[in-house]
Amino acid sequence: MTIRSGSAYWRGDLKNGKGTISTGSGALVDQPYGFNTRFEDAPGTNPEELIGAAHAGCFSMALALNITEEGFVAEHISTVADVSLEKSADGFSITQVHLKVNASVPGMDRETFAELSEKTKKGCPVSKVLNAEIHLTTEFNT
Repeated sequence: MTIRSGSAYWRGDLKNGKGTISTGSGALVDQPYGFNTRFEDAPGTNPEELIGAAHAGCFSMALALNITEEGFVAEHISTVADVSLEKSADGFSITQVHLKVNASVPGMDRETFAELSEKTKKGCPVSKVLNAEIHLTTEFNT
């Protein structure tokens, strides 16, 4: 079993408080976040964009594995994960993730790529942990 860690430190109330987010690897160290970076358009990070980055990274690696298992090698895979945060009567929820993948795989056809992308959407470890509805858009370059 592999365990990876992330941490957050928060000071103050929700609206005016400030916090920092770090990763155990040191890739992120005390990155600031707050109400304005999460619910408004202020510069800085927030949990949803970090989930998006994690999902995009996981999906890209898992797709590379699935492509390799089919006997191909990807020239490139680029994935963006748009994470939707919505307010409802019982609070905020991540309601959906839209994965947009652009890839070039020499020798592979579009249909095989689409099938592998759908398989990856369901099988990627980050997809499995999220309860949100996950959408996928693919762009394949020949």
